[in-house]
Amino acid sequence: MDNENVFLELINNVEKNPYREGLKDTPKRAATAFSFLTQGYAQDIDEVINGALFESTNDDMVIVKDIELYSLCEHHLLPFFGKCHVGYIPQGKVLGLSKIARIVDIFARRLQIQETLTHQIGHILLEKTKAEGVAVVIEAQHLCMMMRGVQKQNSLMKTSCMLGSFRDDPATRMEFLALLQNK
Repeated sequence: MDNENVFLELINNVEKNPYREGLKDTPKRAATAFSFLTQGYAQDIDEVINGALFESTNDDMVIVKDIELYSLCEHHLLPFFGKCHVGYIPQGKVLGLSKIARIVDIFARRLQIQETLTHQIGHILLEKTKAEGVAVVIEAQHLCMMMRGVQKQNSLMKTSCMLGSFRDDPATRMEFLALLQNK
């Protein structure tokens, strides 16, 4: 069964007339949207990085804050959205700035929970950059908690992944978290 038929069947289960004007093209549009929202499965990290690891003598913390992310919860297929903050301490190489945001997008465009997303981003950045340490914090709102269930509109989930020196050295971890607070 192709994706369009899956969405037609879904609509047919909740709507008396799935072929009315407003819905007649919805299965096609929904299939296209779902394909876009899960495109991370078809993307290759190495192709995205595309050699954008550059020699550098910098060994000070690099932080990219407020990377927007949009994902789908694997439990309800409902969106969660928010910001990702990434820090790393280079060891001879720095990663092109836009590549960090692209890596966030690759993993966000897959079905998973926020805890897994945070872990995936941190571990792949550590693997690819060979950094001394990597830290990832995600702050997100989940429509599965806002629109259904407990219906808590102002809830915000925060997750972190601290690797290498960010895990082993409390001062490094505190510096990163303090810099996230500065606007």
